[in-house]
Amino acid sequence: MSRPPRSAPPLALLLGGALTLFLVVPVLVLLTRGLTASFWPALASRAVGDALRVSLLTTGITLLLTVTLVTPVAWLLARFDFPGKPVLETLLDLPIVLPPVVAGVGLLLTFGRGGLLGPALELAGIQLAFSTAAVVLAQLFVSAPFYLRTARAGFQAVNRDAEDAARTDGASDGQVFRLITWPLAFPFLLEGLVLAWARALGEFGATILFAGSLQGQTRTVTLAIYAALESDLAPALVLSAVMVLVAFGLLLLVRSVAGRRERAAG
Repeated sequence: MSRPPRSAPPLALLLGGALTLFLVVPVLVLLTRGLTASFWPALASRAVGDALRVSLLTTGITLLLTVTLVTPVAWLLARFDFPGKPVLETLLDLPIVLPPVVAGVGLLLTFGRGGLLGPALELAGIQLAFSTAAVVLAQLFVSAPFYLRTARAGFQAVNRDAEDAARTDGASDGQVFRLITWPLAFPFLLEGLVLAWARALGEFGATILFAGSLQGQTRTVTLAIYAALESDLAPALVLSAVMVLVAFGLLLLVRSVAGRRERAAG
């Protein structure tokens, strides 16, 4: 026997309405101020174009490095136990809770000219700090753990019986991973990539400390918004509106992937 629907308590409705207004109104103000008749002219300006180009280039490289470097680690953490594993997992998750400014200081003290690896890099003719490569490293540092956590959960969720059945039929370990493990874990991996890209796209603190804010080289969208607030508000409003639309689209994509995953599991 189904229960009759209950009406929500008035206090909960009041608090929920207040929270919704608090979270939604600033976003709507950004959109209404950014999506005006001057949107396209401002979007076509050099400052906005350079920021978008740098952000797309660096986050694209960051995603490629994330998939290449993090996927094997996520698989190992999901499938094997070894001494010190909880400590290692905690260390790998640490950038999620570290303030971005602290991350930037750490990267600068490690890869900067006077940092731990700075002299060796300088001897090799490599200058990382305040370069486009520094933007990629900053983004990778803060965003990779988001993909790691989701990918690890994806590999853990794969039915091991399906893998064993494929091995019984003569499939090699590589074929099992390519044909069974990867496709089954893919919804998790895609969700993790979306989250990692969103985090990389919105990175500010680590980037400005480790890479600086050089237009056309290291000035990403978030840095361009900050720089524009000091001089010309129009690019800041346009880029803010773009970020809101991108974030909304990413959230819809993540929810869609998560919903498909839950339906497949059910």
